[in-house]
Amino acid sequence: MEVQGIPDNPSAWLFRVAKNKAIDVIRRNKFSIQFDFTEGERRLLTSGYTMSGTMDTLWKEELIDDDMLRMMFACCRPEISAEGQITLILKTLCGFSTAEIAKAFLTSEENVTKRLYRTKEFFRENKTKLEIPSVDELKSRTNVVLNSIYLLFNEGYNSTDADQLIREDLIDEAMLLCKLLTENKHTQLSEVFALMALMCFHSARSSSRLTTEGEIILLPYQDRSKWNMELVNRGNEYMNKAAFGKEISTYHLEAAISYEHCIAPDFSQTNWPQILKLYEWLCALSSSPVSELNKIVAILHVHGPEIALSMLNNMAEKKKLEKYYLYHSLLGEIYSQLTEYAKAQSAYEEAIHLTRSETEKKC
Repeated sequence: MEVQGIPDNPSAWLFRVAKNKAIDVIRRNKFSIQFDFTEGERRLLTSGYTMSGTMDTLWKEELIDDDMLRMMFACCRPEISAEGQITLILKTLCGFSTAEIAKAFLTSEENVTKRLYRTKEFFRENKTKLEIPSVDELKSRTNVVLNSIYLLFNEGYNSTDADQLIREDLIDEAMLLCKLLTENKHTQLSEVFALMALMCFHSARSSSRLTTEGEIILLPYQDRSKWNMELVNRGNEYMNKAAFGKEISTYHLEAAISYEHCIAPDFSQTNWPQILKLYEWLCALSSSPVSELNKIVAILHVHGPEIALSMLNNMAEKKKLEKYYLYHSLLGEIYSQLTEYAKAQSAYEEAIHLTRSETEKKC
């Protein structure tokens, strides 16, 4: 039969043709070529009764339609630490530099290199194949994939090395990948919808974050009339879809915080007490250095610079944050409000020294 024109779904058509070709090759050469399958798979593939069904299982075409997502799930091997899985995804699939991954994890580039080496060694030593997980395995691997997507989004929202602070290409890719997860019946988890809402709320403010010359406009001075309310409304829709199940994820809470910023008529009317409550909940649920730092920003607005400085000095993760430029930026703001300008200047200079972004250095 001759096909006229481009198929309605070219990628699906190519995938099906490739699978059929693979079946033909295995059928013709099943006794002469040693294929890289497990012993159980090999037995099933030598029988005409079970070959087609086995190939369907191996290809799992119906589980994840997007190539990028398929490979993300394939990288999520439970034998590897979650950080190792995410590092592998960011490096090999998202094209992150070692510096970008180090920034995402608040660690050194040396640690990232070691982690990546250990992960690759695991695959080599165990001769592990990258396989698409089964339906039952998808849910257990979705959290790592979501984390990777969020880090991809964050790099687009606040770029490490690029000339432009905002990389729309990474933001768009992250949102597309998450949207595909919301549309797949096997990955329609509440946290998937919550992350999609969070990215909508963040993206809604993008157009007001930079001047026409590309310089940063801090949140108190942003023109809120430029905020994309259509994206805010879309985020609300995703939050409503995320309101099922018995568990609240970090994405639910971060989305709720971002929503508070989106609905404030101006900076002075931001509901900081509510934001502080949400950060306290977030840190109790899953504490991280960045969430703890953001909580102190809320404390600064609710309780003032003295209490904020005390909390900052007594942070459990303080040592880890001392190499993070936003820690010193916040310290500079606190000292400025305390009119300790020499200390404020020193903190700001350290923040400038630590950031790799030329745009942020000018801020």
